[in-house]
Formats: sequence, C-alpha cells, structure tokens
Amino acid sequence: MKIAIGGDHAGFEYKEVLIAVLTEQGHEVKDFGPFNTDSVDYPDFVHPVANAINNKAFDMGILICGSANGVAITANKHKDIRAAICWDSPLASLARSHNDANILCIPARFVSIEKAKEITELFLNTPFEGGRHANRVNKINC
Repeated sequence: MKIAIGGDHAGFEYKEVLIAVLTEQGHEVKDFGPFNTDSVDYPDFVHPVANAINNKAFDMGILICGSANGVAITANKHKDIRAAICWDSPLASLARSHNDANILCIPARFVSIEKAKEITELFLNTPFEGGRHANRVNKINC
C-alpha cells in the first residue's frame, strides 16, 4: 500500500516510528513532513498529504499532531477526503468500515506509541463495508 504521512511538530516522533514500522511491513511511505520538532504550521503539511490522496498518488494518509483536531479539520476541507480522528482501535475500525475514511488522524498527546501502532494497523487493514454506508458516504461532499 502507498501511504502519505505528515503532521506537525507534536506528531514528529510518532510519525518517525510509524514510518519505520510501515516500511518494515512493506508499505511504500512518503513523508510530507515536518522533518524535526521545530514548531510549524500544520496546514503546510496537511494540504500536500490530502492532495496526494485526492490525485490518487497514494492509497491512504496518516496525519499526526497533538490533538489531531487541526490536521483533521484541515484535511476535511478537501473534497473526497474523509479524515477521521482515532484515539482507540474501535474508532479506527469504524472509520474505515462505515465511513470509508482515507486519512487517519492520530492525537499524539492522548495515545501511547503502542496504541498509535495498533490504531494504524487496524485502520489500514479494515475494508469499507459499502452497502448502506456507501449511500451515506456518497452524500458527504457539498
């Protein structure tokens, strides 16, 4: 799977760990930044990730910041992006199976790195159920 990943300074360390894990699992991962823990403006990194998903250069996206709110709000401004904040495994599973989420948003200040790995694994491996959920998802864009 081709995965676009980014975030802000609060998510930098988690991003680095997830890149290593995902690469080891055989995924192709592109890091859209940031590239250190210096304070940054998260939209500068979120928009390129969302664009990469929209233009189909990547299959899924992962965004990591302190609360995940800023990255999710920004990503969801893009048509056809369904960015879901997930701080527990059932949320990651439902975001994919019911909402066909294509960007996972992880709140680094509220989950452990082990939980972030678990959430990521579930998100990437849970299929969209379609059916009645597809009808709803098709009504999301304005």
